[in-house]
Amino acid sequence: RSVAERPDRSANSACPAGRTIETVTADETPLWLFADQLGPRVYDGDHARRPVLLIEADSALRRRRFHRQKLHLVVSALRHTAAELGDRSTLIRAATYREALRSYGRPVLVHEPTSHAAERFVHRLHQDGLVADILPTPTFALSRAEFQQWAIGKDGKPRTRFRMEDFYREQRRRFEVLMDGDEPVAGRWNFDTDNREPPPKGSRVLDVEPPYRPDEDEIDAQVRRDLDEMGLPTVGADGPRLFAVTPAEAQRALQHFVDRRLGAFGRYEDAMLSEDWAMAHSLLSVPLNLGVLHPLDAVHAAEQAYRHGSAPLAAVEGFIRQILGWREYMWQLYWHFGPEYLDNNQLGAHTELPDWWTELDAEAVSAECLRQALAGVRDRGWAHHIERLMVLGSHALQRGYDPRALSEWFATAFVDGFGWVMPTNVIGMSQHADGGKVATKPYTSGGAYISKMSDHCGNCRFDPKKRLGADACPFTAGYWAFTHRHADLLAGNMRTARAVSSMKRLADLDAVLEQERHRQSY
Repeated sequence: RSVAERPDRSANSACPAGRTIETVTADETPLWLFADQLGPRVYDGDHARRPVLLIEADSALRRRRFHRQKLHLVVSALRHTAAELGDRSTLIRAATYREALRSYGRPVLVHEPTSHAAERFVHRLHQDGLVADILPTPTFALSRAEFQQWAIGKDGKPRTRFRMEDFYREQRRRFEVLMDGDEPVAGRWNFDTDNREPPPKGSRVLDVEPPYRPDEDEIDAQVRRDLDEMGLPTVGADGPRLFAVTPAEAQRALQHFVDRRLGAFGRYEDAMLSEDWAMAHSLLSVPLNLGVLHPLDAVHAAEQAYRHGSAPLAAVEGFIRQILGWREYMWQLYWHFGPEYLDNNQLGAHTELPDWWTELDAEAVSAECLRQALAGVRDRGWAHHIERLMVLGSHALQRGYDPRALSEWFATAFVDGFGWVMPTNVIGMSQHADGGKVATKPYTSGGAYISKMSDHCGNCRFDPKKRLGADACPFTAGYWAFTHRHADLLAGNMRTARAVSSMKRLADLDAVLEQERHRQSY
């Protein structure tokens, strides 16, 4: 029901600060769902009898300059949830969450939100009597309490360095995924080395079925009309809804991927093609991050495909590692490192993000790989992980973009970006701004890597083999400028020391550095 269908509740009926809630029984207490907690694991099971409250807060939609399609997905997900739950739900559109809660007139339960700021806000609402209790989040495989036990280590001492591989193996054991007894299937934990193939030569698109695409309905049409009328500050283009926002759509998207695309995923998960934006990726990050798809459902579906012989182990393991390993790891480290993690800037990167970057002006860019990635963000609010890490992230790392501003940009410009998603991915993995807490080395490369893993360089005015001159690749030249700028740090890392040695042998190094100091185009 919309708020208009409910009995009138003025602000005078709101719960006063400090109100006791002993008179509210468990079954009577409604459940408030944030827009990234919209799956059955949240509102069914033990909570199946509770009324559900959903809130569209204008302040939340205006808080940042979000991608237009991200706003559409979030609002569409909220409204589809309200429609699916029917009379059990109440959807309130209000200026703020607090205003909506006061108009609702009853204390609510809420699960742990997914950002530090939201967590602080919910605790204030709890103190004011608007929130009755805060429950553990059910939208991840591992609870925060269980991760803290793992983070202590077997010797009882807190871990000072974290390795995703250690966490991933423990996750596999804990949830009995791809295991034969106590050992991993086929005797290997990790098939990453099998999943790094370049795209097939001469191919414009992968020979794989297109991804699942949901059908827009009248709810989507109304969302688009409402967003137009609200005049929100946004970036990017409006466009068709490409991602699942309901549990039913998410299950269809998952099954479509597992049945028709998973087999091609592993080999080419790091590859890029100019005319194939999705490649064989699952496109499940949006429903996962909205909470309408549970990670274990995705993991078990992929494992079943392997057990039934319909998908190769390397592809299945690579997909499961992304979800049960990396995604869960990023979630847990976000909470473990705390809000001050955003202030990490160990490489002293302070360059402001240029206007062409923040405005998603892909046509202002000449480097084809960078233009393609930025256009993907502009047109869809999405790019796959290699475009994020080895194109967008690598460019930002080489040019010294401020890591906190970059993390904010990824969180607002990408449709799957939420408060918890980007800090450890961007500040840690991509920009190495945390001094190596997440990644053992900075991730950047020259144009040779991009040339190998894509078809971009053949259509580019820059030459990936050149580091000096008008057609010098900005990634190749930028790689050496970055290596020179951080030579002391890189020389002390066994994984990057060789790059420093190679740099010292460049006869034209000074000219390259001077060129990059004055570079105007990318």
